[in-house]
Amino acid sequence: MPKQRTLPYIIMGLINISSIGKLTGSQIYAEFNDEIGEFWKASHSQIYPELKRMVDDGWLEVNQLPDNDKEKLYQLTSVGLDILNDWLAQPVNNLPLLNDPFSLKLYFIKNKNDPRLIPLINQRIKLLEEQIVHLKDRQAQVFKTEADQEQNFGHYLILQRALSRQTSLYEWLQQIRLQLK
Repeated sequence: MPKQRTLPYIIMGLINISSIGKLTGSQIYAEFNDEIGEFWKASHSQIYPELKRMVDDGWLEVNQLPDNDKEKLYQLTSVGLDILNDWLAQPVNNLPLLNDPFSLKLYFIKNKNDPRLIPLINQRIKLLEEQIVHLKDRQAQVFKTEADQEQNFGHYLILQRALSRQTSLYEWLQQIRLQLK
């Protein structure tokens, strides 16, 4: 059985939560980099063909921007909104698969004295430190007030989850590094 495509639902969700209910392709791509990039990635080569399929399927309608005839503005149709709402109501019955090279490398190191272990852990700690700073900066930038949190509560929860997960992993690796010294 083929895996259900998730990208169309993400695109429709991004359009739906935008302040005007419309986004250009470049704005959708920017959302992947700025907002949901903490937990989902998509490239130009994935987004633009999907937008075309969604227009062809009647899930989105497209209009040209009056001041830029190359840029298209995408908006949900009533069919698209129904499909998005149906998807949001479906239960999530599985955990996402993890494709984490760091965990694989840890798994394949047999001896705690392996000279590759400490550098591997130190590298991950450094990346986590950078990620935690980034997440805290995003939190301060996007959620300045309690009203900001209430208006975008799901986004707030996801940011909190990412911060919690990265902080927990950081603390665990710090403990492992202490044990290995």
